[in-house]
Amino acid sequence: MYKKNYKIGILGGGQLGRMLIQSCIDFNVITYVMDPDPNAPCSKICHEFLNENFQDYDAVIYFGKKVDVLTIEIEHVNVDALFELQDRGVKVYPQPEIVQMVQDKGVQKKFFQNQGYPTLPFELLTNPQEELKIHKDFLPAFLKLRKGGYDGRGVLPIHDINQENLFVFKEPSVLEKKIACKKELAVIVARNIFDEIAVYPAVETVFHPNYHLVDYLISPAAITESIAKQAEEISIHLAKTLNLVGIMAVEFFLDNQDKLYINEIAPRPHNSGHQSMEANDCSQFEMLLRAISGLPLGSTKILFPSVMINILGEAEHTGTAVYQGLHDVLKLEGVYLHLYGKLITKPYRKMGHITVTDTSLIKAIEKAMSIKSALKVIT
Repeated sequence: MYKKNYKIGILGGGQLGRMLIQSCIDFNVITYVMDPDPNAPCSKICHEFLNENFQDYDAVIYFGKKVDVLTIEIEHVNVDALFELQDRGVKVYPQPEIVQMVQDKGVQKKFFQNQGYPTLPFELLTNPQEELKIHKDFLPAFLKLRKGGYDGRGVLPIHDINQENLFVFKEPSVLEKKIACKKELAVIVARNIFDEIAVYPAVETVFHPNYHLVDYLISPAAITESIAKQAEEISIHLAKTLNLVGIMAVEFFLDNQDKLYINEIAPRPHNSGHQSMEANDCSQFEMLLRAISGLPLGSTKILFPSVMINILGEAEHTGTAVYQGLHDVLKLEGVYLHLYGKLITKPYRKMGHITVTDTSLIKAIEKAMSIKSALKVIT
């Protein structure tokens, strides 16, 4: 329970942890962070920073014993250590069994299938280069590494079993059927230890066509009330089925017949909730803090129509980041800048985000598209 000198430990020191810390500061919560990068975005703003690998069993055990509650901002952590800490009485949220499941996209897909959640047809491949020949009638499809993929890495569209780039996928993977997709949607749901539930209205996520990470999102999504309700109900049911404590993003595909399919889940703050910092009553980061600390959940009410733009490093630019056009962008009303403290830019690296709000969604979208054209991260 939330108390004086309450300590939250965060495994992972990236931008998600950085924005969680900003909410913790408002609540006088002490934050400990562990990350293998000594210059991680969280390293200069948390109360205590441990420069260790969050995949190292002993390091996670040592770190977890120092805090009242342990959470994650990245899934690729040592889950055996999480189970051991939980057995020792440390509150670990999301729970280790949930982290364990999402670390493997194959296990995650089987869970959806076995529990009756709508998900796209898939095959599990041990040796993709050999087994793709057996499943050539399954194409077109997406090949996704079962473990280790993140922010679009580890995802490959497959149109032909003879295409040249197949050699990069040599590890166990999921082959997921490609469909005619009208929209990609996301819902963030929160649950605390008292089984209180809060769910954010669905947003539309627009992905970069080549790098398979979110380019921008629109809130609220332009979908029917029926589809919005269905997406929220699935997300709530999933949170209860998993007995989740914390927050979770549920990503959906919407096909041309208005049928929803779960793509995947992320039991942590997520790119699809960044607009909540300005455009919703309670941000996803404050909501996570409330959920794992035994506090009442906040309101998810939309205050303003909004667009969230990821600030991505330009192609062929690696080095010290320069934000070209930022001066002009900041002259605009309803523009909220969040830079992540990353000094070095790389092609399509997430360097920050901008939330754009306006009185109408059309105006917000128009403003956001002009910002996307004007703002470039170069060297």
